[in-house]
Amino acid sequence: MKSVLVTGCSSGIGLCIADGLQTRGYNVITTARKHEDIDALIKSGFECIMLDLNDSNSIQQAAATVLDKTNGKLYGLVNNAAYGVSGAVEDLFGTHELTSLLLSAMRKNNEGRIIQISSVLGFVTMKYRGAYCASKHALESLSDAMRYEIADTNIKISLIEPGPIKSEFRNNALANFHGNIDKEKSVHKYAYAKIERDMDGKNYKVPFTLGPEAVYAKVIHALESNRPRARYCVTFPTYLFAVLKRILPNSLLDKILCRV
Repeated sequence: MKSVLVTGCSSGIGLCIADGLQTRGYNVITTARKHEDIDALIKSGFECIMLDLNDSNSIQQAAATVLDKTNGKLYGLVNNAAYGVSGAVEDLFGTHELTSLLLSAMRKNNEGRIIQISSVLGFVTMKYRGAYCASKHALESLSDAMRYEIADTNIKISLIEPGPIKSEFRNNALANFHGNIDKEKSVHKYAYAKIERDMDGKNYKVPFTLGPEAVYAKVIHALESNRPRARYCVTFPTYLFAVLKRILPNSLLDKILCRV
């Protein structure tokens, strides 16, 4: 039975991936930051460990625990954990630190799959999402570099670029916004007020939004295909912007993105 670590499984995409992989017969190890989420995952039948990507000690302990539980034979790593607004860059480097620690074990076994949950914002940028976009752009570049560097091994790296997906991410991002942005003292005060209205769970509707199952389907292909792709678009906006970025001049693409 192959072992797969899925990070950020408290809800949404991570939970969907973990549930699907376990049903498919994988030995799934999940992670969460909050004790109540860990308890809930354990009660649901998952093996779960604590992982805080902002804490290097937590990352190292989690990696050691995973390798111990799998006898050093972890096959798959699905880097899903992240959150919006502040801390996004720290999350990214936490993700990279975890990947580096587990990659050494994959090298010893000369097999493995690393699946990075990126975003449409990993290759296009939107206003007021700079920190998150920067983290995902960096994740894409790091993943590309790693793919080249381990091309002579049996380890494959894939980026999954979802676009709008039904999850708790937007609500969590709004909570982080409230906790980190002093909107009253900002020159963007009025723009922030609109962001708050738009991101409210009762009002926030994005066309072409899919369920987390759409991401899970791409994870399965990346995990099980003999020839996994370097990148997987998931929703229509991801496919659309991937094409627009290739064919449009920057000036025209800027006009479109400024209006989104």
